Amino acid sequence: MESSRATTRRHLPTSPFKPREPDPIKVFEVGDRVSHDKEGLGRISSVDGEVAVVVDFGGGRLMRVAAPFYKLDTL
Repeated sequence: MESSRATTRRHLPTSPFKPREPDPIKVFEVGDRVSHDKEGLGRISSVDGEVAVVVDFGGGRLMRVAAPFYKLDTL
């Protein structure tokens, strides 16, 4: 028997609480300066649509970061 909590609950119109809204998708462009929570400062070197970005952290360190971009922030 599966738990009913495993599914997403629907929002009732009579509820006094606001419905949960999804986080907006971050959009990056080539050349944008970014900050990564673990790796530090870098620059976007290529963008694969809304799927992933490649970040150059200097010294030949390239890292592909897939969406959702929780650990990346634009400077």
